[in-house]
Amino acid sequence: MKIFGILKTRAILALVAIFGVVATSLPAVAGDLIADIQKRGTLKVGMSTFVPWAMRDKKGDLIGFEIDVATKLAKDMGVEVEFVPTAWSGIIPALLAKKFDVIIGGMSITPQRNLTVNFTAPYAHSGQIMAANKKLAGNYTTMDDFNQASVTIACRRGATPCKAAQKLFPKSTLRQFDDDAQAFQEVVNGNAHAMISSAPKPSFWSEAYPNEVFVALDGKKLTRGNEAFALRKGDMDAMNFFSNWILVNASSGWLEERHSFWFKDRSGWKDMVKLEQ
Repeated sequence: MKIFGILKTRAILALVAIFGVVATSLPAVAGDLIADIQKRGTLKVGMSTFVPWAMRDKKGDLIGFEIDVATKLAKDMGVEVEFVPTAWSGIIPALLAKKFDVIIGGMSITPQRNLTVNFTAPYAHSGQIMAANKKLAGNYTTMDDFNQASVTIACRRGATPCKAAQKLFPKSTLRQFDDDAQAFQEVVNGNAHAMISSAPKPSFWSEAYPNEVFVALDGKKLTRGNEAFALRKGDMDAMNFFSNWILVNASSGWLEERHSFWFKDRSGWKDMVKLEQ
């Protein structure tokens, strides 16, 4: 028994030593983001203009679904909100560089992104649809019609529509742009057969250019998205707070009401903005 006790003690000491070494090699746990935000008095939100998620009104002020969400989130935290407009292709690196606290910008959850950032519970569910040029693709009625080497499809660089295009139309020529407005303009000008973007934006644009553009495939959604807030890894308290905020506001119907206002149609806000942004 004495020998067993000695061996047990040595085993425990060995485990302590091992875990002590392991612990010192682990990265430091991220700071308390929620406490930092409250101490600073400001929630810094990374976003990119993307109708109707976030856009500029005719006065130059930011409006849109994301703007409503982030503004209410900051209010519920008892702080001010500060928006940090960022190019979509560099928005995750900017988050990791601590340029802002969180991405609230209609970012879809993907396994690849999740390797780099953490996602909250989804707060919206969108999907990708296509707007197509009437002269170039007016007689296209199937997915196969668009999946040809002679077909050019435009999309926003670094966003899920480009990945959808590569997967669904591998034979097509893909042209990538820094923002949706540029991609759509290629379709209007007849330089691209179609462009892919999150619904309902292609529908809105098609309404604005009825002679040049139509919603392809009868508005069929090519993908279904799960949009969530993106956070730096390592702070589970922040994840818990933001996810529960989404749960509470989904249960109350607030998120659905605001989403419907911005996404169902443009009647409530179309006169406030220029669509070409």
